[in-house]
Amino acid sequence: MPSTFLTRALSRLMLPLCVAAMLTLSLEARADHDAFHKTEDKARGQTVWFAAWAGSEKINAYLRWVAEQVQTRYGVTLKHFKLNNTADAVKRVLAEKSAGKDTGGGIDLIWINGENFRTMKEQKLLFGPFAERLTNWKYVDTKGKPATTMDFTIPTEGYESPWGMAQLVLIRDTARVGKAPRSLKQLAAYAKKNPGRFTYPAPPDFVGVTFLKQALYDLGADRATLAQPAGDNFERTTEPLWKFLDALHPVLWQRGRSFPKNWPHQNRLLNDGEIYFSLTFNPGDVASSIAGGTLPETARGFVFKKGTIGNAHFVAIPYNARAKEGAQVVANFLLSAEAQARKADLNLWGDPSVLSIAKLPKAERARFAEIEAKAATGAMSVKELGRSLPEPHPSWHDLLKKAWQKRYGG
Repeated sequence: MPSTFLTRALSRLMLPLCVAAMLTLSLEARADHDAFHKTEDKARGQTVWFAAWAGSEKINAYLRWVAEQVQTRYGVTLKHFKLNNTADAVKRVLAEKSAGKDTGGGIDLIWINGENFRTMKEQKLLFGPFAERLTNWKYVDTKGKPATTMDFTIPTEGYESPWGMAQLVLIRDTARVGKAPRSLKQLAAYAKKNPGRFTYPAPPDFVGVTFLKQALYDLGADRATLAQPAGDNFERTTEPLWKFLDALHPVLWQRGRSFPKNWPHQNRLLNDGEIYFSLTFNPGDVASSIAGGTLPETARGFVFKKGTIGNAHFVAIPYNARAKEGAQVVANFLLSAEAQARKADLNLWGDPSVLSIAKLPKAERARFAEIEAKAATGAMSVKELGRSLPEPHPSWHDLLKKAWQKRYGG
């Protein structure tokens, strides 16, 4: 009896506190919404220069659609600052800072992650934090997809906003390759028996460097070591990699004397029948490329049994951006269910969403259900992708790129 009385008494005391806490959260959410509404007002009429890789027509077409939407809805003009390499945008912002151009910069938004984010964060080249102030941030799956807040082991801390997930996927032409190699060792064995039919993109291409990092994992590099900044241990850790590549290159396409410049180039080689394998960092690329005619219908994606590297990619705003409000409006739209669902459509891009579908309103969840109902040829299921391996610290990416170019870049 005393226990029941005490429970009831505590309940009566706690109820006002719970109501007050809920009211406080509601007021905070409303304040954030009102603040972002003011950002949208300031953004109207601004021109946002979005520095983004331009090596895929599917992605370029998606960005043209985004530009149409933000112009119509928010009065923001989005211009695609086309890049071959994201590092070029970072160098430009750094050069502007060195020249004392702390306002009116030439880039307002950058598609970024990994070593480029680390460089900009360390050099204080980023505006923010801004990501968690975006009204669509509440839908991001930060728990189920921790890479949305941790970029190559570096905490994002709101200085970049996620807009897509990625995982290394290997592609084989099943008309020419039967059973998929399920490890680096099996892939190398196939390459030696079938000279000239495998290759990988040349670093500094992102997928090419990711293949090197994947090889490090498969050759037994310690995860804890790769999670820390590379230092004096770099040569010792990477020695098995260089021995492996020295033996592999003579049996690659072009005998390892030249390499595809990027994954779309490698896809074209596979589509033309010159090689039997390709690589991509987008699990949806196989199905969307088949639909677009840039891969044969017999192409299928696969991953290694022990997993492949995965991460998220982001957009960030330079500290000296001319159109900071417009950039935030674009970043927020990129997180909308409409934009994320369109991007995930295998017939358009096929880039996995960063959102938690369960958090979305029912009508918005239907967008993704409709996409999943389209069983595209070559689509990979979550089960087929398996678990993803964490990205090493960004210093490994940078040092691997430079070491490869020194050894094999000619």
